[in-house]
Amino acid sequence: MHVVPMLHQWIQEALALHRSGRLAEAETLYLKALAADQDCYPALHLMGVIRLHQGRASEGLPYIERALTLQPGAPESLSNYGIALEAVGRRAEALKALESVVKLSPNDSRAWSDRGALLAKLNRNEEALADLDRAVALDPASEDAWNNRGLVLMALGRPERALQSYDRVLQLRPHYVEGRNNRGLALKALGRAVDALAEFDRVLQQKPGHAGALVNRASVLREMGEVDQALQSYDRALAIQPNMSEALASRANCLWTRKGDLAGAITDLERLLAIRPDYPYARGSLLHLRMHAGDWGDLARERAALDEGVRMGKRVVEPYVYQGLSCSPADLLAAARIYVQDKYPPRGTPQRRRREGRIRVGYLCGEFRAQATMYLAAGLFEHHDRTRFAVSGFDNSREDGSAMRGRVLAAFDKLVPIQTLSDHDAADLITGERIDILVNLNGYFGALRMGVFAHRPAPLQVNYLGFPGSLGADYMDYILADSEVIPGGEEQFYSEKVVRLPGSYQINDGGRSRPALSTRAAHGLKATDFVFCHFNVSYKITPEMFALWLRLLEQVPSSVLWLLESNALFAANVGREIMRAGVDPTRVVFAKEMENSAHVSRLALADLFLDSLPYNAHTTASDALWAGLPLITCRGEAFAGRVAASLLRAVGLPELITDSLEEYESLALKLAKDPTLLQSYRDRLTRDPARLPLFDTARTTRHIEAAYEEMMARWTKDMAPEGFAVSG
Repeated sequence: MHVVPMLHQWIQEALALHRSGRLAEAETLYLKALAADQDCYPALHLMGVIRLHQGRASEGLPYIERALTLQPGAPESLSNYGIALEAVGRRAEALKALESVVKLSPNDSRAWSDRGALLAKLNRNEEALADLDRAVALDPASEDAWNNRGLVLMALGRPERALQSYDRVLQLRPHYVEGRNNRGLALKALGRAVDALAEFDRVLQQKPGHAGALVNRASVLREMGEVDQALQSYDRALAIQPNMSEALASRANCLWTRKGDLAGAITDLERLLAIRPDYPYARGSLLHLRMHAGDWGDLARERAALDEGVRMGKRVVEPYVYQGLSCSPADLLAAARIYVQDKYPPRGTPQRRRREGRIRVGYLCGEFRAQATMYLAAGLFEHHDRTRFAVSGFDNSREDGSAMRGRVLAAFDKLVPIQTLSDHDAADLITGERIDILVNLNGYFGALRMGVFAHRPAPLQVNYLGFPGSLGADYMDYILADSEVIPGGEEQFYSEKVVRLPGSYQINDGGRSRPALSTRAAHGLKATDFVFCHFNVSYKITPEMFALWLRLLEQVPSSVLWLLESNALFAANVGREIMRAGVDPTRVVFAKEMENSAHVSRLALADLFLDSLPYNAHTTASDALWAGLPLITCRGEAFAGRVAASLLRAVGLPELITDSLEEYESLALKLAKDPTLLQSYRDRLTRDPARLPLFDTARTTRHIEAAYEEMMARWTKDMAPEGFAVSG
């Protein structure tokens, strides 16, 4: 190397400035050294490091590359080279560089820590954990290695071990706010909400402007039911960082799900996507909320964009949201696989255990309350044959004080609350209960706990009722269906093995009371009008279906369309669609949401229920049929679009199933103009509803029990899960 006067002194002075954080002054001296000697290795390497510290990795990379041409095997340059490559997205090359460092310096804690951190970013978490364990063994005082180890353990779903790592970090550096913030996240994952909140508050005492801690604090407050305080915390975070993606996404979700503020949630998601168009699942969530609002302006373009994203393996839409937008079973499975690998990857394997006695069935649900799933399933829990089955409930629900919740909780042999448990701890508890078959009643809907199933706490795990489609998870063994919702030959679109029940897969409560008498006048309807109705939530209504319904109004004089209002934005936007179509707005009547028994009673006042696509009425369809209201449907291509057909077959009315929208429209007109024919269908529904197979709770329970017994018979013979049909 060519040596110039003062070069060594400049490098030493620059290093001192660099270490004290005076980067601009250090940079001046490094550049001065390079002007004197362009092959000055320390100046080249350390200029690259400065650029890394400044977040300008693409500018720092050439400096480090030049340094490595001078000293190809220098571990410190190779290490920073790997970090720079990772920062510019060249992760495969970065990993090769960091692997070289580990080979050159096998006793260097930082080398193992850096490679472990990169492996974690590549979702190779088990390998990352091994590297970080090596790093802390070599240097038990390495704060970064302990902190990274905690992050990896969190990603692996092991918050109790992550907490130990963060405790070690804080022993080494008590005022390290990021370590304390991470410790709060571990406490939150362990269900220790009060402790987690206290930890985030400590972070904010040290650093009041820590936006991340404010968002984390908000999420805990939200789980504790302190929604207004949570929103205040989100607002504070966004006042500090107006473009903070996570805060916008979380506040949008809180505004919609906890406050019903659809407009506010839409505004936040629009802002989020303007900042980060690729923010995971945000594009699908925004379209879903616009569907709730009846805002169909960009529907065709946005739906096509989601389809394209799913086919490319991108995180553009959550599975539950996608069911209201896609009619493709292949795309729906792809979306579920993307989501489960991102959010709920497998965490364990089932234990092989055998024992005599009754089959132990566990139902895990976040909706043991006055909610649609329970209006269907309450009778199932009650009707199980206790001589053959022990039935437990694993409760992730909130207390709503309803009679339904009391009924459901009383129906189980044992009820185990898991609301405050981490996924790992809940799984351990279920394993301790020696459950044979664990049934997932949520899937990706509602207060779900897919993370518990990812730990494989039961030998057999079943997808049933709450989510009409595949969960895309290899740790879910079976899905309960029927030959209508999953026709033969479509098993390829389900990661689970398909078990077909005779009749309809959908359990119903045949013991509930009959609809009470009511009058049309009480609901703003005329006695002389023909009443078409549709009481699905607004996101299931597409512009194609709505245009068809308006055509029916034009062709049937003195008819009205009775809709669930859902929200004010929906009513306003649909009102504009009605005016644009030239239809008298008084011919569309909006109804408020009501308690279930009152809702079923008013359904009996309508003349004909018009079903939707691509997502049918499900519980709402059963409610209509129980009320004696004839329903017509157009058979869809995916599970969610074929449920109403399954229900109609189970009440003996297959003639109300159509296979095209043209046929659907024609049948609706025919029934509206033939009151005798329509009344014959109503009579068939009201003559003795409990005799209909759909409402024979004991019958469907026996079919489900037969399915469970066949699953267990295969398992006890060490046979892999396989699809089968239960005989009628």
